[in-house]
Amino acid sequence: MNFQNERTITENGTCKSPVDIDLFLHYSLIPSVLIILALSFLERRINKTHFDDKIQLLDRRFGFVIPLDLLGTFNNRWTFGFAFGAIANKVMSLFSEEYLPVAVPSWARALGLLVGAIEVGLSYYPIFACLSTNSKIIGSLTGFLYTLTWFIVTMIYITSCPHGQVLGRFENVIFYWPSILCLAFLMGRFVHIFIKFIRILMGADLQNEETCFLPVHQAEHVKRLLRKPVQVQKSWFERKIYNWDPCFKFPSRMIGTTVLSLFCLYIFIILEYSVFATLTQLLDMCEEQMVQMAPDVTWEGYNQTVASFKEFSETFVGVWFFTTFFASAVTVSYIFHILVCYRKHMRRLWIGEKGFLPIKYHKPSSSKCVAAIARYSGWQVAYILWGYLILHIVQCLFGMAFAYAVVFPIKHGQAIIFLKGLGISILTIAIVIVLMALQDLLASRFFLQKKISPEDKKKPLALNNRKAFHNFNYFFFFYNVILGLGACLFRLLCSLILGSWLIARIDRTILQRGYESADMGYNTWIGMIYVDHYHTNPVLVSFCNILLTMSAEKRLKESPAYYTFSNTAGPPTSVKARTRWLLYYTLLKNPRLIIQRKLKEMDDVDLRNTATQSRLVQASVMEAEIRNNQERPIDVNCVEIRERRSIFI
Repeated sequence: MNFQNERTITENGTCKSPVDIDLFLHYSLIPSVLIILALSFLERRINKTHFDDKIQLLDRRFGFVIPLDLLGTFNNRWTFGFAFGAIANKVMSLFSEEYLPVAVPSWARALGLLVGAIEVGLSYYPIFACLSTNSKIIGSLTGFLYTLTWFIVTMIYITSCPHGQVLGRFENVIFYWPSILCLAFLMGRFVHIFIKFIRILMGADLQNEETCFLPVHQAEHVKRLLRKPVQVQKSWFERKIYNWDPCFKFPSRMIGTTVLSLFCLYIFIILEYSVFATLTQLLDMCEEQMVQMAPDVTWEGYNQTVASFKEFSETFVGVWFFTTFFASAVTVSYIFHILVCYRKHMRRLWIGEKGFLPIKYHKPSSSKCVAAIARYSGWQVAYILWGYLILHIVQCLFGMAFAYAVVFPIKHGQAIIFLKGLGISILTIAIVIVLMALQDLLASRFFLQKKISPEDKKKPLALNNRKAFHNFNYFFFFYNVILGLGACLFRLLCSLILGSWLIARIDRTILQRGYESADMGYNTWIGMIYVDHYHTNPVLVSFCNILLTMSAEKRLKESPAYYTFSNTAGPPTSVKARTRWLLYYTLLKNPRLIIQRKLKEMDDVDLRNTATQSRLVQASVMEAEIRNNQERPIDVNCVEIRERRSIFI
């Protein structure tokens, strides 16, 4: 369904909206590009290039504009989440291929969808860029005006034609109220940022540094690791559902994906309802035609067929409504449960535990991980929507099967037949379960040896009564062939139920062990958590922060300006004194090293004595040679000999 169609229905007839949102999106690219260029001019590049040497007036202007740091930013998380919510309608339009360019050949549809996605992303790029730019005043003012323009255009579109062809009254209001809510929140946020930085410029408020190398919650997490753990009694909600941790924050990517998934799921359910309404209208038309034809048909079973069709239609409507609420509740719980699994997996990776991952993923490819974190948000939304649809269809099928197998027999007075069949089925299943339990009991009682120690909980895996075991194995072989057929069908049923139930869960695979690489969604999840682990690990980030701090302090203390400012002639402590203090502290904590150090010193003394003796011998030889030389006086030679001897010693 094209829920952004220009033609809508009012109570009196058709109406035409004065604003075409699709056309406005195309024209919004012009101010979007201008805003991006203006923000890029305000950004300064860190490194100087050859181009800057030629044109020095730019002063490293025209830097890259970052719309959102999806890697691990923890600032303005809910603001970016509502920014994602503002584009929920456009994301659903991308699913319906509404922005596919005209006259695109079939082989180039993928490229056409890429062009449409880039166009939608570029039209909303200024909202994200104005939130993340360092020029807060200009960014907040520009972002407010751009968001206000989208808000006004959307409100004009809704108020001019609020009703629609499918849902009837207030169709556009139902579709667009999430976007209106998010745009209103963003405008308020831009006003707040503008007032805040105006107060900072006027000196009425102090500027808090939002972007720091080590976030506060990560520093608190490291401090908690260094303290002695304290046992805290948890409530039932904390033990069973969710335990809030003040030292852990979800990145903006996870918050934005959650908000976008919720809004897209809401729009998808409305679209599904529109399709269901169309289907029910077709069923009602067929039922009316069958009722009108009933007097003209002499076939006796025709009236029964009409009644059965009417019963089917009513049952289908009831089952669809019930499963809609149930599937929606399950999918919403999945959206929040994915956040819980993200925190749990990240904590395990922080402590080096990788046992919950397949062995092949313990050392993933770096390039695939980087590509995975770029794919995650879009894939998560798509998995949520497809998972809801598949889960809803399967639940409808099971609901209709339950109605025809249980409800209709009781309703039509065939309760005895139903209970009889149900009793036979339960008895058959009970006998199968008893026979399977009997095999386990016989294996435990008669075909296993006794416990080695009375304290052992289980018997050892050592066979006993081998001849009886071979006969037992032989006769039960024929029965297990029949039993295996039922077990295979039960396995297929469980796979169908669990597969449809967990299709939206991107954090776990639905394939068997060894085939996880074929699950692209699970691969994306693993790559994403690995990138977050390597870039947001609190211990690693704290260690890097300490290194950078120590390096900066060392460079500061070595600079001449530092000694001039502190009125000192040199460093307060020498390197030799610091080394001796560290040596003393090490020997104090490790007394065993003192013995090894003494042995090493004795060996060094022996070596020094040997070297001294050899040098004295060399000096004596040189003294004898000088005395035999008659060209210089002896007293001078003696002085030279004494000097050389002192040097050798």
